[in-house]
Amino acid sequence: MMMNPSKILFLVTLFSGTLISACSTSWLGAWTGLEINLLSFIPLMTNSKNMMSTEASLKYFLIQAIASSLFLFSVLLMHLIMMFPTTFEKLTSCLISSALFLKMGAAPFHFWFPGVMEGLTWINSLVLMTWQKIAPLMLLSYILPMNFFTSIVVLMSIIVGSLGGLNQTSMRKIMGYSSINHMGWMIGGMMTGENWWMLYFLIYSFLTTCLCLLFYTFNIFHLTQCFTMTLNTTSKFSLFLTLLSLGGLPPFLGFLPKWLIIQPLTDLNQWFTVTLMVITTLITLFFYLRLTFSSFLFTQLELQWTINPSIHSSPSHIILLTFANLAVSGLLLCTLASYSF
Repeated sequence: MMMNPSKILFLVTLFSGTLISACSTSWLGAWTGLEINLLSFIPLMTNSKNMMSTEASLKYFLIQAIASSLFLFSVLLMHLIMMFPTTFEKLTSCLISSALFLKMGAAPFHFWFPGVMEGLTWINSLVLMTWQKIAPLMLLSYILPMNFFTSIVVLMSIIVGSLGGLNQTSMRKIMGYSSINHMGWMIGGMMTGENWWMLYFLIYSFLTTCLCLLFYTFNIFHLTQCFTMTLNTTSKFSLFLTLLSLGGLPPFLGFLPKWLIIQPLTDLNQWFTVTLMVITTLITLFFYLRLTFSSFLFTQLELQWTINPSIHSSPSHIILLTFANLAVSGLLLCTLASYSF
């Protein structure tokens, strides 16, 4: 993504819109921040050389506009019926939650998310999977009711996120369905009343950033490219072990937030939800492991004339591999730090 003055301006307003929503003291101010964030991200998505980005930006705009309209309608309705019984208050909280679920792409409001991901670059996909979810998650944590509707959203998100990635050949769609699955975990963490979902989001953002930058560096977009890419063994190990860490395989860093979410859910006797979460995580790990084993065991090539040494010795590549190693060994470092304190 080439940085010109207009891109820098839209990036600044993108970050400002999220901060306005997160720091707002009124629902109208939060809606204003969401709109600023939306109108700033659309120009960053468009690319005149890629027709799929135009389709993705149009689809994203329509869905977000519908979600913003529903959000504003729900907020106005909530202020109008405050004098009525609590049944209507529960209805408006569900409507506001639905608008925020639609904005972040949680199931069953996920239908737009993989298609939009497919038309974006890796940098834009990274922004969509991480930064664009901060404001909806913060607003959702203020009003999220612990009821049947929220439980259905959590269960559908983890099921759709795990089963949806099984038959995909596009890495961007696989990452999109992985994001839907992680949204289910974060919403489940919110239901407990604890703030563990914030730590979950930070670790998820770190792992997703490492993966997206690695995919961007090695120009990987489809499953077959993982089988035929000519990388040295260190780079391949870093890439695929970070992928397993994102799936939550112990003893990698990605297992820590899942562990922290499971503990309060079991304290609340949410045994069915926890069991389904663990099962769907195993399904997610299945297609990550299938990708890893196929890439390492079947098509491991290191041809000297196809490997560009300047890429693997560049400072950015070394920094990326360092972050990837932190993603792999972070749980051990956290354990040592907890023992030292």
